[in-house]
Formats: sequence, C-alpha cells, structure tokens
Amino acid sequence: MPRNLDLTALRAFVAVADAGGVTRAAGLLNLTQSAVSMQLKRLEDSLGTGLFLRAARKLSLTPEGEQLMGFARKMLVLNDEALTRLGGAAYEGEIRLGVPHDIVYPAIPGILKRLAAQYPRLRVNLASSFTILLKEQFARGELDVILTTEDRPGPGGEELARHDLVWIGAAEGSAWTRPPLRLGFKDTCIFRPTAQAALDAAGIPWEMAIDGESEQAVEAVVAADLAISARLRGAFPAGTVEIAEPDALPDLGGLSVCLYQAPTVKGEVAEALLSELRLAYGG
Repeated sequence: MPRNLDLTALRAFVAVADAGGVTRAAGLLNLTQSAVSMQLKRLEDSLGTGLFLRAARKLSLTPEGEQLMGFARKMLVLNDEALTRLGGAAYEGEIRLGVPHDIVYPAIPGILKRLAAQYPRLRVNLASSFTILLKEQFARGELDVILTTEDRPGPGGEELARHDLVWIGAAEGSAWTRPPLRLGFKDTCIFRPTAQAALDAAGIPWEMAIDGESEQAVEAVVAADLAISARLRGAFPAGTVEIAEPDALPDLGGLSVCLYQAPTVKGEVAEALLSELRLAYGG
C-alpha cells in the first residue's frame, strides 16, 4: 500500500530549515517547540533517515534533507494553491505595511516572501519612510500596520525591542576625526536632532554635508568618507560600519522599535504578519 507524507510535518520541516532552528520555527507556526520537534521526528521515522545535522550550532540539512526540501516546497505550494482556489476568497485582500527605511533589511523581504507563499491572493503593499511620516499616514488610515523607531511607543504602540543608536562612517574612514564634523542625514530623519543635540552638548562643532530627502545621497556621502551619520546598531547601509571610538563621539542613547496595528486589522492573515514582525524585531 502506498505511503503518504504528512503535510503538517513537511510544513514544520520547511519552517525549521528556513528559520534556522526549532525555537523560531515554533513561533512562526504558532506551535510549541515540543510539537515541532515531534513532527520532525515523525517525518524522519517515516522516511527512515535523518534530515538535520544537529551537531553544529545552527541546524543544517543532511543530503537526504536537501533532497526532500525540493519536494516539500513544491508539495506545500500545491496544497496551499488548491486550498486557496477551492476554498473561496477567505484570505484575499490587502494589508498596507509601513516600515522605516533603515530597518527594512534584512527581515522584511523574507517576511513578505513567506506571506506570499502562504496566502497567494493576499497583497501586502509596503511603504518605506521615516517614523514621523509613517505615523501621520497611520493616523490618517492610509496604513494598517507600521513599525517605528522612537524613544518610547505612543498611544496604542507595542514596544518590540530597544536598540542602541550609534555613529556610523565609512569602513576604515576618518571623517569622524576632521573638524568641523560633517553630518549626513535626511532633513526629516528622526535620528538627526538627537545626533546634533549630543554634539552640541559635548561642544563638538558640526556642519551638514547634505540637504534634502535622498537617502541614497546620504548613504553615498557616508560610504565615501565625506560625512558620518547615526543608525540603530546592526542596521547599517552598505559600505559603512560603526565608529568604535567611545571617547571621540558622544553617546546617542537608544531607540525602541515599536509596532502599531489598526483596530480593523484582524484575522488569521493579520496575526500571521504580526507574528512574523514580532519574531523578527523582538530582540
């Protein structure tokens, strides 16, 4: 008699491989870690082979696991497509998501890709701007869910994590040593007044190296070692690094990554998106 692969176990298998571990996969699947581990064991027992190498710090696929992965992804896509087409338009619609430009990477592309695979008829429209502008759009009802970077969450906001705000400059650059200190910020950047106030308090003269609203221009002058800027630790533009000179520049404190959800955003799809955001930005 032909045997059948368990699609639930296959979904857990793919989630663990994509997430790099059972803990994060359990959160994405809204299951306990033990439940995910049991599904993996059941899948391995049914196939009579191991799928993960567990000796390494991060789980990696065995050759058999890599072979199964291609089949698993195709089977899950077909399963989800069949349910979507035959099960009506339960998950058809649009969610308007706003994320500050400096924290879009690396998390947002993966989140959008997974949502598109799970809910093919869902449209997620992404707006990337500064916190001030995103909150204005959210207040006008133009966005359904937003992430922000601010000192503390406002009314209705949920603090996901708090991160240090640090100075950045070109890799192996020296712009931070040349007076007056030249700064690269967009006019509406929420980090700009914090950086300027910190320099004023420390008695360090500064001048702006760029004006306007072009983030690409800001990143270019900083990467070219013509100015320095500030970003949340771990979210640096290409070609820039943290200026690791604690006595040369004043401390900038920290900012919180916050989540806002419109009251009308409810249901399974919304919860899937919110769960992804909390996992990606919550620590």
